Amino acid sequence: MITLSQLSKQFETKDKTITAVDELSMEIKQGEIFGVIGYSGAGKSTFVRLLNRLEEPTAGEVVIDQKNVTSLNGKQLREIRRDIGMIFQHFNLLWSRTVEDNIAFPLEIAGVKKAERIKRVQELIDLVGLTGREKAYPSQLSGGQKQRVGIARALANKPKVLLCDEATSALDPETTISILNLLLDINKQLNLTIVVITHEMDVIQKICDRVAVMDTGKVVELDTVENIFTQPQASITKNFVKQSVKNIDDNIEDVMQTLEVKDPIYELTLLGNGLDSRFLDTISEKTKIELTIIQAMYSQSETGLIGRVFVQAKANESNQKELENAFLSLGIEFQKIERH
Repeated sequence: MITLSQLSKQFETKDKTITAVDELSMEIKQGEIFGVIGYSGAGKSTFVRLLNRLEEPTAGEVVIDQKNVTSLNGKQLREIRRDIGMIFQHFNLLWSRTVEDNIAFPLEIAGVKKAERIKRVQELIDLVGLTGREKAYPSQLSGGQKQRVGIARALANKPKVLLCDEATSALDPETTISILNLLLDINKQLNLTIVVITHEMDVIQKICDRVAVMDTGKVVELDTVENIFTQPQASITKNFVKQSVKNIDDNIEDVMQTLEVKDPIYELTLLGNGLDSRFLDTISEKTKIELTIIQAMYSQSETGLIGRVFVQAKANESNQKELENAFLSLGIEFQKIERH
């Protein structure tokens, strides 16, 4: 769907040349939610603006739906931008226009007839959950409602790609979850390719299929969300994972030495598989074996829990096999920790 080849962007200052994006090459698949994460200054916002040529690349190519965006002239570029919707951190709404007029704006620019505009706007209002707020102005809306207007406006011309540049950074946690759920619904209903730019690992874990980790203009790691979370390779990726997981304590050996009871301890690797936070209760009920969490580093993703959990099991040699089979039946990878 989207192919980047040696894509670069440099900015010239009086003193030096700054490379914001450095020879990126990757493919983003049709219908996936693709995340790009990095700290401030990593180049991720420049990257997303290169996709629709809001920033002109210094070198390289961007191909979207088999069209080379970097070679298009002005008229061709305006046409393909209708296939690329974009939502922003600070909404970018027209404050003198109502909800319905904001959503209609790109349709007006595209020359869509009034009757068709009215129909399309109402479809989008219903889709993003703003029914009843059609006549409201942005000043009368909450942050989440404003972002819903931004999403509806970005979808007005039925784009093939939706770019989200820090779209939840200005929202509170509860509102962020509602907007992420909306993006998931839109992705599923419309089979829309979504590119999410963020500095928050929780956003990546919640909705993305794959993620590219950026640092100083380069992609230092690219993999599925599950692999990035459970087997991070680059140091910056490990930092993101550590910031997002719960109850981290790297010194598991020291913790185990403080335990008086010598029951077996298992390290469980969670890779989605539809698991939720009650998975240990499910196993205990099935096996009649009590499980106690010693340490955990996990988070909820679209595919279920991902992460690592250390548990102590009140199990003897005769029923440990039953417990291990229960782990396997839920798709949980496990390793029995040897006590010294």
